[in-house]
Amino acid sequence: MERIVIATRRSKLALWQSEYIKERLLELYPNMTIELNEIATRADKILDVPLAKIGGKGLFTKELEIALLNKEADIAVHSLKDVPVEFEEGFKLAAVTKRFDPRDAFLSEKYSSIDELPQGAVVGTTSLRRRMEIKMLRPDINLKDLRGNINTRIAKLKAGEYDAIILAATGVQKLQIEDEVKYFAPISTDKMTPSMGQAILGIETLDNPELIELLSALHDKDAHIEATIERDFVRVLEGGCQVPIGVKATISEDNQTVKVDAIVGMPDASEYIQDSTTVEIGKFETVGKEMAQKFIAKGAKELLAKAEKVAFQ
Repeated sequence: MERIVIATRRSKLALWQSEYIKERLLELYPNMTIELNEIATRADKILDVPLAKIGGKGLFTKELEIALLNKEADIAVHSLKDVPVEFEEGFKLAAVTKRFDPRDAFLSEKYSSIDELPQGAVVGTTSLRRRMEIKMLRPDINLKDLRGNINTRIAKLKAGEYDAIILAATGVQKLQIEDEVKYFAPISTDKMTPSMGQAILGIETLDNPELIELLSALHDKDAHIEATIERDFVRVLEGGCQVPIGVKATISEDNQTVKVDAIVGMPDASEYIQDSTTVEIGKFETVGKEMAQKFIAKGAKELLAKAEKVAFQ
């Protein structure tokens, strides 16, 4: 192939991610022409309603998939946490990139950490998972919806609408805007379990063997293992994107084992199921599914059904 067109959303973060993939491809194939096709998705246009009420995270990928079908692009670059666990027929997840920082982050102009927040402080997030995990750490916190791109969210924090906000650390780091707020503090995954695939980029294509082979050079083995476990866990739970599920697979330093931490529950943390397991790395293709079955046996599907009703109220 001599030319590749990348379908991308127009947000600064999405453009950074697509430019990152473009640069990686040009390192491998310096004579190739690579262009970006910027697409405004519905989720980027509707900024005053929680995602759960307008169709979930699939909104971030659907228009890009249409561009692939219409031959307006060859590949689409996504934050993997936004990619539904089931693909429509004909689409493929061709590669996943090396994982960036998977942690959530605490941002504030006044306070250095969640622990430092005063009683009843206002914290901004629309993620049901983050709501649940913040309430587990600080039941007294008042949660307030927070939509918009990263820069918009930080502007709302600086305008005094929130005492603190919670974002994915990787987005802030990629845009190099950590210094725009007084306190930027990534939160240990021991305290807050991230979303499946958080901080991994996924490259989607139509089922094109030549293109998939070309993209295989970007595929990261460790990210593939961790993402497979996390996405299997969510797929078996049939959790979708609108419910509070955290799952993080972490490969050991010696590459022999993988630890899986997972949590599902209600957005207000009134009920939740939490567990972890460590297995040999060779079992990565089964451990996510097996862990999900254990959660199901503990009532996870019923709990998630209740949580989903709350999301649409």
